[in-house]
Amino acid sequence: MATDYGQGYGRVMRSDLGDRWSGGFGDDTAAERRNRLPVWLRAPVEGRTLREFVYVLLSLPISIVAFTFAVTMLAVGAGLLVTFVGIPVLALGLTACRGFGALERVRARALLGVDVQDPHALRARDSGPLAWMGAVLKSGVSWRHLVYAVLHMPWAIFSFTVAVVFWTYGWAMLTYPLWFWVFPVYGGQGGIQLYGDDSHRFYLDNPFEIGLTSATGLLVTLGTPWIIRALTTVDRVMVFGLLGPSRLVSRVVELESDRGVVVDTAAADLRRIERDLHDGAQARLVALAMDLGLAKEKLAEDPQAAARMVDEAHGEVKVALQELRDLARGIHPAVLTDRGLDAALSALAARCTVPVEVEVDLPSRPAAAIEGIAYFTVSELLQNISKHSGAARASVDVWRVEDRLMLQVFDDGQGGADVTAGSGLAGLAERLDAVDGILVVESPVGGPTTVTAELPWRG
Repeated sequence: MATDYGQGYGRVMRSDLGDRWSGGFGDDTAAERRNRLPVWLRAPVEGRTLREFVYVLLSLPISIVAFTFAVTMLAVGAGLLVTFVGIPVLALGLTACRGFGALERVRARALLGVDVQDPHALRARDSGPLAWMGAVLKSGVSWRHLVYAVLHMPWAIFSFTVAVVFWTYGWAMLTYPLWFWVFPVYGGQGGIQLYGDDSHRFYLDNPFEIGLTSATGLLVTLGTPWIIRALTTVDRVMVFGLLGPSRLVSRVVELESDRGVVVDTAAADLRRIERDLHDGAQARLVALAMDLGLAKEKLAEDPQAAARMVDEAHGEVKVALQELRDLARGIHPAVLTDRGLDAALSALAARCTVPVEVEVDLPSRPAAAIEGIAYFTVSELLQNISKHSGAARASVDVWRVEDRLMLQVFDDGQGGADVTAGSGLAGLAERLDAVDGILVVESPVGGPTTVTAELPWRG
C-alpha cells in the first residue's frame, strides 16, 4: 500500500508541476526551441544567469555600506555602554540592520528567486522608547541581521572578484577573433601579449592561437554560469539562515495556529453535539414525558388508550436510545476503545451505503488521540462517499510506515473532489494539520478518487 500512495502522491505532484510549467511558458514557440538546447549550452545567456550576475555585482557596494554602518554603530554603541547613550545607539544600529536585511530580502526575491519570509515583527510588552529599545536588543532577529551585515562583505568581495573575472575574461577570449584588429591598429603590437620580458615577447596573433584563445573563452564562458550559481548558493544560504524567521519562532507560530484550529474544532464539535441533543434525543424525551403524563391521566378512565400511549412511548424510548448511541458513536465509539481501529472501521464500513473493503495492517495500536483522529477521518470520508460519490465500491487501507500512520480511502465514483473548494475536505485537512498530519486528494473529474491521510505515529 505504501507504494500505491507514493505513486498517487507522485502523480499529484507531477500534474501540479506540469500545470505550472505550461502556465509559465504557454505555447511560446521560441521558448520551446530554446529549451531544446542542452542546459549547459544555453546557460550563459539564460535570464537566471544574468539575474544572478547582477545580484553579485550589486552585492559589493551594498555590503560595503552595510558593513561600514554596522561596525561603526556596534563600536560606538559598545564603547558608550558605560553611559546610557550606548543603548539607544545600539538599538538604532540594529534597527538599521533590519532595514538592510529587508532590502536584501527584496533583492534576493527579485534576482535569485529566493522565497524567504520576512521575520516576525518586534513585540514590545509596553509602549514607549525604553520598551522598544529593550525589544530590539532582546530580539535574536536583530542580531542575526547584524551578523549578516558583517559576514556578507568579505563574501561579497570574493564573489564579485571571481564572477567578474570569469565573466569578462570568458567573453573577451570568446570574442577575441572579432576585435583582434584593435591591437595591431591602435596598440602597435601583434595581439594580446601572453608572455614578455626584456628579450622575448609572445603574442596571440596567428590563426591557430586566435582560434585556441576563442575555444578557451568558450569553455570559460560555459563554465561561468555554474560558478556564479555556486557563489549565489552561498548567498541563498546566508539569506535563509540569517535574514529569515528562525525555525523556533516559525514553529511557535505554527503551533499557535494549530492550537487555534484545535480550539475552533472542539468548539464546533461541542455545538454540533449540543444541537444534536437539543433537536434529537432531548426533543424525543420531552415528548415522551408528555405522553407518559397523558397516559397516567387516562389510566383510570380509559386503560386501553393508556396502554396504547405507553406502547408508543416505549417506541419513542427505543428511538431516543438509538439516537444517543449514534451520537456517542460519532464522538468516540466504544468499539474503538475496546477493540481498536480494525473493528471500528469495519463497523463504519458496514453502515456505509457503498460496499467497502477494509484492510488494517498495524503491528500495534497507536495513541488514543491519533486513533480517534484516524477513525474520524475515515468516518468523514465514507460519509462523503455515501452522499456524493455515486460509487459502486470503495476500500479503506490502514498501515504504518516508520513513524507515520497512513490511511487511504478509495472509491470508483464520479470524482471531482477538491480540498481548496471550501468543502468538508478543507476542514478535515485543517484538523489533520493541527497534529502534523497531511491530507492528499487525487480526484480527477470522472473518477476514481483516492484520499490519503498521513498522521504521526504515537504509541
